[in-house]
Amino acid sequence: MEQLSGKVAVVTGAASGIGKALAHGFAAKGMHLVLADVEADALDAAVAEFGDDVEVLARVCDVREADQVEAVRDAALERFGTVHVVCNNAGVAGGGPVWAQTKADWDWVLGVNLYGVINGITAFTPLLIEQGEGHIVNTASMAGMVSMPWGGTYNVSKHGVVTLSETLWADLQLAGATGVGVSVLCPGWVQTRIHESGRNRPTEGDAVVEASEEQLAMQAHVGALIAEGLNPRQVADLVIESVETDRFYIFTHPTWMPMIEDRFARILSGEGPRFAPLPGINDSDESPEEG
Repeated sequence: MEQLSGKVAVVTGAASGIGKALAHGFAAKGMHLVLADVEADALDAAVAEFGDDVEVLARVCDVREADQVEAVRDAALERFGTVHVVCNNAGVAGGGPVWAQTKADWDWVLGVNLYGVINGITAFTPLLIEQGEGHIVNTASMAGMVSMPWGGTYNVSKHGVVTLSETLWADLQLAGATGVGVSVLCPGWVQTRIHESGRNRPTEGDAVVEASEEQLAMQAHVGALIAEGLNPRQVADLVIESVETDRFYIFTHPTWMPMIEDRFARILSGEGPRFAPLPGINDSDESPEEG
């Protein structure tokens, strides 16, 4: 989609982090905005950052719920008549050993990170196919390419988003809907509040197990790495360029590419996975980026 001015972008998880940066980036391109987030106050504050020259429609939305995502679509159509770019960006984090994760842990992380994307695809893709033009951006992570310890729920959700995006692309090709592009965003450390996403965790269902000292220490360490990560606007610029050029895989940290190469080399050779291959977490002298 080389021409974005005057078109409509939908962004979930738009009240902070990458989502808010995407909103500002699309606005700078002259697009109309449909912003969705589960945090009402933060969403109102994000909308207030735009001037009168930017048309913004905001909707509180829990992306785990298909009917709420469909309501965002319907509101967008009522206001703007169409949608062109859909960024399924809302996400949360989860941590701890795989065997210690409760059903509530799995339901929450998969509900937002994976089913949130599924719901966005289901709600908007038929519309984009019908109009013959559009682009879908699904936010995954480098955790969708490599598997770090203590990230079972998160890793599964983000690997799911990657293969979901690849399958969506293939299905669109098979359907002859070549005017609809797909991108999957796989960022590394970015300055967001995802490590604090427990603030939005629902209380219904299974009891939430209190974090152990070890888990709290890991959360603090990840928070420190995130604080030194990329500015979300840098990520947004990459995403917008990828929409304009129809780029599928979007990587924010080129120096992390050896991790992906190493993983697939080990898959092809039958070797086991390398332990803790993410920079900043259990780095070792054997890490691929260090030779």
